[in-house]
Amino acid sequence: MGDVTVQSQSCDPLTEQLHKLVSLEGDDSDRNGPQPPQLRQEVKNPTATTTAASMSWLPWFFTPWSPSALSLLLLSVVDRQTGLQVVQAILCSRLGEPINKSLSQDGDQAALSLVGGDTHSCNYPLTPSTPGSAAYEQPGETAAVGQPVPLLIGPASSTTTIVLSRVLGPLSVPLISYLASCPCLSDRLNFPNVFRTIPSDIYQARAMARLAIRFRWTWMGAVIENKDYGNLAIQAFQEETQGKGVCLEFIETVLQETIVSDASRIALTIQASTARVILVFCWYTEIKEVFLELAKINVTDRQFLASEAWSTSDDILKDLDISKVASGVLGVAIRSSTIPGFENYLRSLHPMHRPDDEFLREFWEKEFGCRLGATQSHETSLSPAEGSSQKASLPLCRGTESLEGVQNHFTDISQLRVAYNVYLAVYAAANALHSLLSCPDKESSPGYNSSTCSSPKHIKPIELLQHLNKVNVTTPQGEMFYFQGADIPAKYDLVNWQNTPDGSLKLVLIGRVDGSDLHLNESAIQWSTGSNQVPVSVCRESCPPGTRKANRKGEPLCCFDCIPCAEGEISNQTNSLHCERCPSEFWSNAKGTTCIPRQLDFLSFNETLGITLTTAAVSGAAVTTAVFVMFLYYRQTPVVRANNSELSFLLLLSLKLCFLCSLVFIGRPSVWSCRFQQAAFGISFVLCVSCLLVKTVVVLAAFRSARPGAGSLMKWFGPGQQRGSVCLFTSIQIIICATWLSLSPPVPQRDLGFQGSKVTLECAMASVIGFSLVLGYIGLLACTSLLLAFLARKLPDNFNEAKLITFSMLIFCAVWVAFVPAYISSSGKYVVAVEIFAILASSYGLLLCIFAPKCFIILLRPEKNTKKHLMAR
Repeated sequence: MGDVTVQSQSCDPLTEQLHKLVSLEGDDSDRNGPQPPQLRQEVKNPTATTTAASMSWLPWFFTPWSPSALSLLLLSVVDRQTGLQVVQAILCSRLGEPINKSLSQDGDQAALSLVGGDTHSCNYPLTPSTPGSAAYEQPGETAAVGQPVPLLIGPASSTTTIVLSRVLGPLSVPLISYLASCPCLSDRLNFPNVFRTIPSDIYQARAMARLAIRFRWTWMGAVIENKDYGNLAIQAFQEETQGKGVCLEFIETVLQETIVSDASRIALTIQASTARVILVFCWYTEIKEVFLELAKINVTDRQFLASEAWSTSDDILKDLDISKVASGVLGVAIRSSTIPGFENYLRSLHPMHRPDDEFLREFWEKEFGCRLGATQSHETSLSPAEGSSQKASLPLCRGTESLEGVQNHFTDISQLRVAYNVYLAVYAAANALHSLLSCPDKESSPGYNSSTCSSPKHIKPIELLQHLNKVNVTTPQGEMFYFQGADIPAKYDLVNWQNTPDGSLKLVLIGRVDGSDLHLNESAIQWSTGSNQVPVSVCRESCPPGTRKANRKGEPLCCFDCIPCAEGEISNQTNSLHCERCPSEFWSNAKGTTCIPRQLDFLSFNETLGITLTTAAVSGAAVTTAVFVMFLYYRQTPVVRANNSELSFLLLLSLKLCFLCSLVFIGRPSVWSCRFQQAAFGISFVLCVSCLLVKTVVVLAAFRSARPGAGSLMKWFGPGQQRGSVCLFTSIQIIICATWLSLSPPVPQRDLGFQGSKVTLECAMASVIGFSLVLGYIGLLACTSLLLAFLARKLPDNFNEAKLITFSMLIFCAVWVAFVPAYISSSGKYVVAVEIFAILASSYGLLLCIFAPKCFIILLRPEKNTKKHLMAR
């Protein structure tokens, strides 16, 4: 589109200057739809004479609003809102060569001509009869405009904005772009004269990253344009999601020059991908080709996240061939808003008031099905034959036709997006100019100096630039408007593509972005699946509590395995990286999600092991009692009397105590039970072994006394000496136990060393030396008895128990030798069980080896229970 300057003839200097300084730079970019032929032709030759400048904006209403055309329309709207009066607006096109050759060279668009003040030839004056009126008079005079333009609105693309900023920066001419979104333009050092009413692409990339985080899309694909627009956006997206669990499975690039091969390759990549959400930063023409390729291979289950470059594209929305592929698109869009008075302005347009607007005439005839007469419009540019044939088929318009009530793209202002950015640019320019030209009241300010006020006819660009930096106003819509450097606060619409009954898609507003805040109505979203259920796009389902994430070697962080926490460790959050160990007195529950107090564990009478050992102990005591009763009953028989019946009864009593003392080890440990169990064990066994030792010594003494010269030997081993010896040996053990228990007794203690769900309550040996002395003394007596019994093994069997004592002591020693390593290697309550087992095993060994043969004779072989039989040898 050619450069457009606006001049007004008015007594109001603000109105005059506003129209002088607002100028549009055309551009060949269109983010959401194709440009009409009129616009494309003018863009290609921006310095050419515009023969129908007043008509060129109307076709843009049939595509998304073209901002370049709307600037002039919005001037009228802004004028009303700011109280300005437009008396005459003249559209100008450049004629001839620039005057100042030093400021331009072949190929420049037309910016230097504007800021340099070249002579322009102006025609087609448009003069409203009254402020705010849409009625225009007939063409009038031609005026010359040679005054420099101090501000430009435009261009649309970032590339052109960068070029113009480089050229006009030294002149401090402000540029207000409505569509240049490159993040680079936020650099105030390199682009000090650039302002824009569209947010930087950084913010839409961040908004899309927040959407991915909000919906837990951790495994995504990306399709980007292989230029700054796509590369910078995907970089910002990755920076925003860094450390938040979002990974990109692939990043495919696309270029318009190679769109066919790129689209085919990208479609196959998406088909093979496991990612269900695809992020797209490219233009609508490029993603449309990708959608067509996806439709060919029937890939319709992907959720697309759209950038503002195509999120509102009617060209894709209305295409039935790709509606299934594009259904459910969630996109970030340039925010839309209403422009007060704009709809009334559009609906008041009439060819009678704009006789030279060829497009309005053609639109009018097509919309109302009539033809305008010669008095209603100028002759068309069509050939006579062509014009006559078309007009002949249409009736004459009555002149009462009106756009009021007409519903089409021309009158639809519900989606004013880029147009609203143009509106804000004009609004910013008007307020900056108002601030610049506002001077103190001469009468109320005695110190007023006219030199401090800018002249309406001599606006300096650098002054206007300074006032633009200070713009801070509230728009008629109630929006706070100000510049943050080059930018305005980031605001976007969130849109959703939803199915319609006719098979096409419609655009539905489902939220907005305000700075870093997302305001989203999730219940209003229709996803690609056709339901309200948020799509799941993950490489691996989240690790539930009780597990931890373990990265797979050589794969992205989003692809991992879930490893259950070890016993005693927990994770109570989803996707935990580590399992935490429970405190010493706690243990993990079965699911590994929380620490629970460890159960108190000890050898009790209620559990299987405790019942078994108790049964064995009680049975042993019962059998010993039975033998004791039987021996007492048969105490006069030779078998009982032959081997010192008094020591036999004492031995049976001690064995019974050994069996019963094992019961003290079972049950909840207490202070007194811990002390008593070891003392009972030590004393009972010493009493038992002492009886065996004395019996063995007596047998040896009896047979030795039968030899010549040894008759006096037995007097040292009479009944009194035997009882005294047993008491002496037992007293020594009592002294050891008393000393041990008085100095460092065993105490009940929780064993936390064993890592399990239970904590063992046991009797801890505070002094290992005391326990060792008790066991050592028992072992000493046992070994001595074994040695003596071994020496007496060859004596006549009928007269002594040496062989039986030998076997019993062998079993006794074997049990307690095996006890030591078993005791040391056991843990928890099994330490107690091992000690009880040793007590019972050795007690049963003594009982069976010594008394079983005698009971057999007494009960089953009574014929052998005679003195004759015993004296046979």
